[in-house]
Amino acid sequence: MSRELTDAIEAGNADPAIGAFVFTGAGRAFCAGADIGDEFAGREEREPSGSSSGGGGDGGGNDNAGDWVGLVRRSKPMVAAINGPAVGVGLTLLLPMDFLVAGASARVSARFVRMGLVPELASSHFLVQRCGWGAASDLALSGRMVPADEALNLRLVDDVVADDGLLDAAMARATTYAENPPPAVRMIKELLTVNGAEPDLSLVQRRELSSLNDAFRTPEHKEAVSAFLEKREPKFR
Repeated sequence: MSRELTDAIEAGNADPAIGAFVFTGAGRAFCAGADIGDEFAGREEREPSGSSSGGGGDGGGNDNAGDWVGLVRRSKPMVAAINGPAVGVGLTLLLPMDFLVAGASARVSARFVRMGLVPELASSHFLVQRCGWGAASDLALSGRMVPADEALNLRLVDDVVADDGLLDAAMARATTYAENPPPAVRMIKELLTVNGAEPDLSLVQRRELSSLNDAFRTPEHKEAVSAFLEKREPKFR
């Protein structure tokens, strides 16, 4: 599934007709985490791979799929529609995405500690970024299951909607990203990625200015200015 997700994202990134992605699960759960029997049972008897789960996105040290976090952050906008339990890697694969919408009955958990493990996919960074130190510590150290309304209060997710309106809400949100100029959208994602935890504000501004100069030269910027002056909707695709 990691390889299939990566292939789908790369194909979407290469398709100019696609402006954003929406991710949701099939069935009653978004993603219930790693298969304990297949992934962990007898693992200590196998030869250690020496790899980190941060690359593969499967929660078990399989790095065949490459850098999931890097892929998410360099891709077109991604909106998660969390339609049920999102546990372990089911949560951490979402945290680098741009907007998380949960159905009212969804539940999330950074459950690694319950298995004697630690968070992966840079979630020890993203939990603090999203929730703050205290809440991130509580979520990671307890491994408790968090209902959707509490996840919203903790800022672990960005919106909660009725279950039957979840996909529509996620698609509507993704559309607000997809309708904007693709080069600017990608540059903004990159700036948020590199500047989000950057303490050097001079460096932050230099990066912004560099991207701004690049943006000024794009045909999308010229189209946006022309559309504004001509009082019409811009055409970015």
